[in-house]
Amino acid sequence: MLDQAAIDVLRNQPVAEQGHFVNGAFAASREGATLEVLSPIDGKPLTRIASGTAADVGVAVEGARKAFEDGRWSKTAPAHRKKVLLKLADLIEAKALELAVLGVRDNGTEINMAFKAEALSAAGTFRYYAEALDKIYGEIAPTADNVLGLVHRAPVGVVGAIVPWNFPLMIGAWKIAPALAMGNSIVLKPAESASLSLLRIAELASEAGVPDGVFNVVTGPGAVVGEALALSMDVDILVFTGSGATGRRLLEYSARSNLKRCYLELGGKSPNIVFNDTADLAKAAKVSAAGIFRNSGQVCVAGSRLLVQEDIHDDFVAAICREAEALKVGDPLDLSSQIGAVHSLTQLEADLKFVETAEAEGAERRTGGERILTETGGYYMAPTVMSGVKPGDTIARKEVFGPVLAVTAFKDEEEAIRIANGTEYGLAAGIWTSDLGRAHRMISGVRSGVIHVNTYGGSDMTVPLGGMKQSGNGHDKSLHALDKYVDLKTAWIQL
Repeated sequence: MLDQAAIDVLRNQPVAEQGHFVNGAFAASREGATLEVLSPIDGKPLTRIASGTAADVGVAVEGARKAFEDGRWSKTAPAHRKKVLLKLADLIEAKALELAVLGVRDNGTEINMAFKAEALSAAGTFRYYAEALDKIYGEIAPTADNVLGLVHRAPVGVVGAIVPWNFPLMIGAWKIAPALAMGNSIVLKPAESASLSLLRIAELASEAGVPDGVFNVVTGPGAVVGEALALSMDVDILVFTGSGATGRRLLEYSARSNLKRCYLELGGKSPNIVFNDTADLAKAAKVSAAGIFRNSGQVCVAGSRLLVQEDIHDDFVAAICREAEALKVGDPLDLSSQIGAVHSLTQLEADLKFVETAEAEGAERRTGGERILTETGGYYMAPTVMSGVKPGDTIARKEVFGPVLAVTAFKDEEEAIRIANGTEYGLAAGIWTSDLGRAHRMISGVRSGVIHVNTYGGSDMTVPLGGMKQSGNGHDKSLHALDKYVDLKTAWIQL
């Protein structure tokens, strides 16, 4: 159980200025530039980080390539890599509270969620891929007589990874762990506003025995560091979680450089569909509220569109509003807070603008919709429910990435599927019904990479996460994620 006194001790510790982590050591930017990090808890400066340049990226990529080619990690036995990654998982778990508090001070996620979904989740991810890596075999093909066909799985080389600010440890681990498990080297670019916990993970990886140059972190603006990573002729694949606009630019950079493979987990506008035969509507309301308002709605799979069957619409919206109003928004390092801070002032202002636009387009604000706790200096927003949202409204089509729920009524399955599929996204969805046949029809009809039935959220490492349509390509999590980090090499041997 988390202890408030221990959290308070960690929250008051100064955070030293942070450099890049390259070739096994921290280093300042080659130009000496830094960026100020503001805490969303109170809007005050927390520390400074190195503001990277293309030259910094070049040094990191060169070190990663050298480490890959000389085999200090890529050519080691799977049993060795397994041992190191298990040790790293243990170190992350031992430092879980420290990592969680550091991350919360950086990005504003409520500590109860951050401890489990960030630090402990990252430890579990490294453990999962450590246990898996020595169980991935090559193949023997059923060839003609006197021929032996072998299919080898070889590490790709240098992986460029760009991760967002909302769950940097969890999403970072989804990319770092399988890439390292398969023997690759990595250059990681965290969000400039949420780099601290990932820099600490790189330090722990070195302590666990990951060789110098194998795991590097370069911090700084995406327009500089991310672009340099994507344009590098010596990065073999690029993995990214973030916005569709940035994803498009990364594909362009791939085409302009070495045609590196790009795996993109992009945005979502996920429909959460409640039918009138739902067995427990009170539970559905509580879980659906958590599905949009946890982490202030800053979750890629958040159920941001609530589709409710017409004959239960009014009662269910009233129940959702009660759940929203009961949630305690506050200091994310206070264990009594259920919802923490919006990540930045820029994000908060964008969220509020979406509410304003929704009202102008005819939606009704049922609860929330305003900035709160302004006396703290931090960035907090009341959980917001907008009803009467039409499928073509801005708030029904665009990813808000904030604590804002758009509610739309529907008549039947056919209309629910049409509305659910009526955006450019296809990341996640939820279905609430007691009819098993209906559940399967909806699973088949709704175009989403993840579909929850009679729940929302909570899947573990055993299943993949990936999107359809403009929500991206490739998969994080599960054994399927390993496919991104290997090349298939055929050996056709005449006997």
